[in-house]
Amino acid sequence: MTNVAVMGAGSFGTAMAKVFAEASRQEPHKVTMWCRRQEVADGINTNKLNASYLPDTVLPENLCATHDPEEALSGVGLVVLAVPSQSLRDNLASWSHMIPDDVTILNLAKGIEIGTLKRMSEVVVEVADVPEDRVAVLTGPNFAKEIATQQPTLAVVASTNEARAQHAQYLVRSDYFRPYTNNDVVGCEIGGATKNVIALVCGIASGVGLGENSRAAIITRGLAETLRLGTALGAEPLTLAGLAGVGDLVATCSSPLSRNFTFGSRLGQGMTMEQAQAAASGQVAEGVKSCISVADLARKAGVEMPLTEAVRAVCYDGIPVSRAIVDLLNRDVGEE
Repeated sequence: MTNVAVMGAGSFGTAMAKVFAEASRQEPHKVTMWCRRQEVADGINTNKLNASYLPDTVLPENLCATHDPEEALSGVGLVVLAVPSQSLRDNLASWSHMIPDDVTILNLAKGIEIGTLKRMSEVVVEVADVPEDRVAVLTGPNFAKEIATQQPTLAVVASTNEARAQHAQYLVRSDYFRPYTNNDVVGCEIGGATKNVIALVCGIASGVGLGENSRAAIITRGLAETLRLGTALGAEPLTLAGLAGVGDLVATCSSPLSRNFTFGSRLGQGMTMEQAQAAASGQVAEGVKSCISVADLARKAGVEMPLTEAVRAVCYDGIPVSRAIVDLLNRDVGEE
């Protein structure tokens, strides 16, 4: 039996904690969730419900929760980081000394850190002071609500250490959740970060009333931007053509379950940033902040990402949605 700590109790962290708890019928894992709020931990332990994020999902008996990070991390064989990308550094800094030696650290957050322009695995390596090959990432087209209801889902576990990737794969594989392994951490993380930004563009387009032709064009151009940035940073194009790239991009750009698509749609309908955030009811749309760091990373790499720049302009430079769309349509056209 391998004990698993899931550090974070949002919707995705809760859904993945449920998967880990259900992953091995013959050898159930003990899964402990760390919750930022004591009342969330109490609700999980007492009622087997996370009423704040997945109120309709009954959690397994071998899943418990705590507000104490030291309790969550004691004696575990896998640490799963399930906090938003821009708060990962601060959270991990307070936990890192509690993580057992030589344990694999599996990160779920998708994004590029603002300021440092580091991928999430790079943040983990730096803050936790661990070798690169102790870190893995999980990515793919994975909506928390669908995972929680046991809908068939594919994912990718990526690490430069094949044995660690395979161990994490074994611990999280269930009847309905099938992870594949990959050693292209750069490609998996760039695909996961950029798709959130492109989903905002698709949401904005939907909000102003544009249809499927426009969405298909945005997804296609968004994939081109992702490929340009990813390959410039050393990613394998095949990774970005798979679950971690195209799969995640299509799902996030097409579904109302996507927080980024929904946030963008609200902007397209005329809401301000503040109004759209208030309507999100505490849910984090990672692309809203990642558009800053992804755009900066692209500039540093000498890569053009006009869709990403348009999102940044709408969210932070006061450019009206209508103006951003016109500017995109009036760009010079080159080869596809």
